[in-house]
Amino acid sequence: MATVCFTKPHHISANNNHCSSIFLCCFLLSLLSNAASSYMFSDEKRDDLFPEILRDEAVTRLNDLGKVSDADGYLERTFMSPASVRAASLIREWMEDAGLRTWVDLMGNVHGRVEGMNASAGALLIGSHSDTVVDAGIFDGSLGIISAISALKALKSAGKLGKLKRPVEVIAFSDEEGVRFQSTFLGSAAVAGVLPATVLQISDKSRVTVQDALKENNIDIAEENLLQLKYNPASVWGYVEVHIEQGPVLEWVGFPLGVVKGIAGQTRLKVTVRGSQGHAGTVPMAMRQDPMAATAELIVLLESLCKRPKDYLSVDSHCDGSTLESLSNSLVCTVGEISTWPSASNVIPGQVTFTIDLRAIDDKGREAILYELSNRMYQICESRSVSCNIERKHDANAVMCDSELSSQLKSAAYGALKMMTRESKHEVPVMMSGAGHDAMAMSHLTKVGMLFVRCRGGVSHSPAEHVLDDDVWAAGLAVLAFLDTHM
Repeated sequence: MATVCFTKPHHISANNNHCSSIFLCCFLLSLLSNAASSYMFSDEKRDDLFPEILRDEAVTRLNDLGKVSDADGYLERTFMSPASVRAASLIREWMEDAGLRTWVDLMGNVHGRVEGMNASAGALLIGSHSDTVVDAGIFDGSLGIISAISALKALKSAGKLGKLKRPVEVIAFSDEEGVRFQSTFLGSAAVAGVLPATVLQISDKSRVTVQDALKENNIDIAEENLLQLKYNPASVWGYVEVHIEQGPVLEWVGFPLGVVKGIAGQTRLKVTVRGSQGHAGTVPMAMRQDPMAATAELIVLLESLCKRPKDYLSVDSHCDGSTLESLSNSLVCTVGEISTWPSASNVIPGQVTFTIDLRAIDDKGREAILYELSNRMYQICESRSVSCNIERKHDANAVMCDSELSSQLKSAAYGALKMMTRESKHEVPVMMSGAGHDAMAMSHLTKVGMLFVRCRGGVSHSPAEHVLDDDVWAAGLAVLAFLDTHM
């Protein structure tokens, strides 16, 4: 029987008073009671829910794919590496086992397609990525591919694969993480027709280009035929992606599945603060132009602004009330890298460089935050007599999932959970994705929808990444319910 995992909110202290402790206990008991009654799955195997295909075989395949790595001792599969080519062959074999016609395109994406009863109708595309980060978990990307293949195999097992109303195509994208070439969405952007031809000449650390990497694997592509990969929008009905949440919300509320309403827009900044380098023991504090101290104040400003945007922004023609509310619920900011020069313990730094990753579901609000942040950062640097240079290194607009497609996925998830527990369920959570996904690139081609799957502790991009076997089952059953009802 599946268990429901809960995490303790960070703001709840162990030193709360007696009354708070009683309230907390009652609250947690209530959550546990609701979750136990709603989401403890039956041990009884039911043939109509295809547990052997959607759970047992799917979990085995996830583990098998997780062993295909370029590294010893940890999981790493990057664009067109030997392990990624082996993984592609394995995925293609599983697609064919599900009754799909398969091929590999000029960007290394693996496709598996069934035409259904009307080959000329717009196709439903279902996909995710087969590449990984360094020292990865086994579910990121792979779960979406395996869930789709398993659902189609279940249809084949039931004799319904050929009865689909439109073509359905599963795509295992060759690159989403961008680890090898520092350029994300190589696979999905090519299919969507938004991959610049110049990407083919980007080099990795060994000075191997994207074009070279493909050629080494017998894929000969030139800039002039890159656009051949683009799908005709008229030939596509929509795109669906199943992905682990990579966050703690679903685990906290006790739901295996959630529907994604949108993917946050993102801006990456590189900030360089320059001051006066000097001896740590001889320059008086009052006379210092210290870029490290200035950087510390800038980072605290960033944290404060992103925690409490309403304290910094006012409602005007550039930022309305709904934008402010959206920022309060979705804005996240991170300083992930920081370096100093000359980086010696007895030297006042001459220069400090750090990065800012800023994400929000509202693009207008994100721009308002960036404007306010930049102005205040320049003011702080001026008051400290240091210079400040802010570079925008990356921008990606937010993507909103199609409302009708999301509603259909929500109904499918609800139906899947109801079948598994044999009880009526609470509302399936609707949530935002702070992480980027292939759906962002595919939104340039067609309408998109996403399902999130609960993961333990919200941990991802780590070997500790984990999804319950029954949650893998729930994901596959939700895809099957969606196909059975709407396709």
